[in-house]
Amino acid sequence: MSRSPARLAGRLTPDVLLPDLGRSLDNLLLHKLRTLLTMLGMIFGVAAVLSMLSIGAGAQQQVMAFIEGLGVRNLIVEARETTDFQAFQKIRQQSPGLTFQDLRAIAASVPGAELATPRKRFTPNQVLPKPSAEMPVVYGVEPAFTDLAGLRITAGRFFTDEESSRAAAVCVLGEAARQGLFGGGDPLDRFLKIGTHWFRVVGVAAPQAVARGEVGGVPAEDRNNLIYVPTTAAILRLEDTYSQFRDEIDGVYVRLAADADVPAAASIVRGVLEASHRGAADYTVVVPAELLAEQQRTRRIFDIVMVALASISLLVGGIGIMNIMLASVLERTPEIGLRRALGATRVDVIRQFVLETTLLAVGGGLLGLLLGVALSRLIASFAGWSTLVSTGSLLLAFLVSVVVGLVSGIYPAMKAARLDPVQALHYE
Repeated sequence: MSRSPARLAGRLTPDVLLPDLGRSLDNLLLHKLRTLLTMLGMIFGVAAVLSMLSIGAGAQQQVMAFIEGLGVRNLIVEARETTDFQAFQKIRQQSPGLTFQDLRAIAASVPGAELATPRKRFTPNQVLPKPSAEMPVVYGVEPAFTDLAGLRITAGRFFTDEESSRAAAVCVLGEAARQGLFGGGDPLDRFLKIGTHWFRVVGVAAPQAVARGEVGGVPAEDRNNLIYVPTTAAILRLEDTYSQFRDEIDGVYVRLAADADVPAAASIVRGVLEASHRGAADYTVVVPAELLAEQQRTRRIFDIVMVALASISLLVGGIGIMNIMLASVLERTPEIGLRRALGATRVDVIRQFVLETTLLAVGGGLLGLLLGVALSRLIASFAGWSTLVSTGSLLLAFLVSVVVGLVSGIYPAMKAARLDPVQALHYE
């Protein structure tokens, strides 16, 4: 006799599902050690996937924040300087290096160029007070650098155009430089000695995003461990000490108007420098907007790879569930035969085994999420890496584990449902 749709629907009501769920839980708890060992594959698979996703997302977020901090409307020219005398002489026969003339030519040639500033960078041999960590780097820049670099001042102020024009011995500290030089004290209006010159601290900059390695030609550098001074002060007061093998300036920052064509502007900058440097590859043109687009493409590829790795990692756990459930079918053959003899249908048997695999998958997935979050926190704490546990990564790891668990339980459930009730009752 065929079953009516109402009867089939009735088999999915809570009155039917809850008893089956209770029986499934009892069967799993009857063999606690086996259940735990079966779940371990899912637990470690989910934990590994989640920790990998969190590390990757943290690194990507750090790089994206760093690139956005460079300014998506900016163009940056970085000098490629050398400390080898023979290489330096060879380059100078062809190119004068990066100069103020390049800055003026770029500002005059690029349509939509709103602001431009040079940069003169030094790593001092000596700074007083003595830094408690790494030696800070000195940036000689113009006051417009705050707008170009999106630099925020949390205490005091940045130096003015008037101070820059007279090469005033004033400076602004990055957050890491402030901590390294003055600890928890207030550095405003205090003095620090760079080389043989004393500079008065007039401001402190807010923390900025940093990258662990070189990004698109921008050198790896802690942008919080900086001392900002006027360009003229850097050249006139520090040039004699730190000028060997150095370009006249080592960086140029240009901000474009909101409606400017960034790729076209970058091409013009490269053309100007190609002419003035006579083809010498002693500079790099950095386009943050292009770097940001490239990182976004990389992140999408990374997400796809992580999904694939998640599927492969959890497949091992799914195979373990299938193996145990197949063994369980053989072990419980008389029980299945008895249920079928008492009126249970194939659908009832399938539902029983699918519920058991669902409990294994859900339990392993939840425990794996907890272990994965704990691993991410431990990695961030001990290794000092940036990790990010997002809602998307939690859902991805959990859903993949549940899907793999359910798929792994279908074949054993179908095999159990196809057992002949008479033969199952006499199975030994």
